[in-house]
Amino acid sequence: MDTTSSQFEIANPPLDGISKVQFAPEDSSLLLVSSWDKTATLYNVDENIVKHKFEHQAAVLDCCFSSNDRAYTGSVDRNVRELELDTGNSRVLGSHDDAIKCVNWCSLTQTLFTGSWDKTIRTWDPRSAEPLQSTYHQPHKVLSMDILEDKLVVAMGNRHIYIYDVRNMSETLQKRESSLKYMTRAIACLPSKDGYASSSTEGRVAVEYFDPSPEVQSKKYAFKCHRQVHGDTEVVYPVNGLAFNPVYGTFATGGSDGIVNFWDGINRKRIRQFPRYPDGVASLAFSHDGKKLAIACSYTYDEGEKDHAPDTVYIRHLTESECLPRSALNGKNA
Repeated sequence: MDTTSSQFEIANPPLDGISKVQFAPEDSSLLLVSSWDKTATLYNVDENIVKHKFEHQAAVLDCCFSSNDRAYTGSVDRNVRELELDTGNSRVLGSHDDAIKCVNWCSLTQTLFTGSWDKTIRTWDPRSAEPLQSTYHQPHKVLSMDILEDKLVVAMGNRHIYIYDVRNMSETLQKRESSLKYMTRAIACLPSKDGYASSSTEGRVAVEYFDPSPEVQSKKYAFKCHRQVHGDTEVVYPVNGLAFNPVYGTFATGGSDGIVNFWDGINRKRIRQFPRYPDGVASLAFSHDGKKLAIACSYTYDEGEKDHAPDTVYIRHLTESECLPRSALNGKNA
């Protein structure tokens, strides 16, 4: 385990499984953490203190910021909540008919998108007296979503991936089947805005592109990761965390093997592997300046009930050499 000063554990972590870590959009000191302990907690990681803890009626499955002082959560209690991060107050905007798995803020439309196990995506305008704007039915449970500018990418059950233009949700831009053969765990849009990466329960990551032309589609690829050989057996671990560095364009994956890898997607190379964490990695998030990585170390119950390390979050301070694409790094060393 890395015990250098480049990494530390947050004080007073959640008491049960961690579902999501998320940095504020313009303040790298603010981190929001949602958990199965029925809370969403705002931390100041520079001071290593809890700023506010927001109680819910059931497990909180996702969280996101709209600004440095406002955030949203989705819960197993089916409610969508708005959190006032300055005051510590919260309110219910509305609800789904089943657990809410995903919450994503869209800066372009200034609306909140939520995805649920009730097989719908709903859009919300928190400024409106009636926040619920629209409901869009999907063929399967929503498992993961990401938004970048005008694109919404939705991963669902049965390996379905739908792509929408957030300005016209009544039409699906593309309906795809995932390149990965097993259930999607995480999805994230490429910083280059031309595609997305997804990870699965079967230790694989795929990088795919929006442009349907054969020339562009020939560039898509998938690779194996988060696998270990024990004796004669290869053990395959789910890839739960997937996050792009917003400055350098490289990305991190975190698996149930307790490993975090950094990847150069352009050159299809692994840049770095960090020492194993005490338990599986449930979620990852980079700060907006690309200088911090939040790592949720939390057992994800892939093997059912068993003894496991306490749930916690590590904050890692990153150097440029850890994040740069391989080609840029070689250029600096030339």
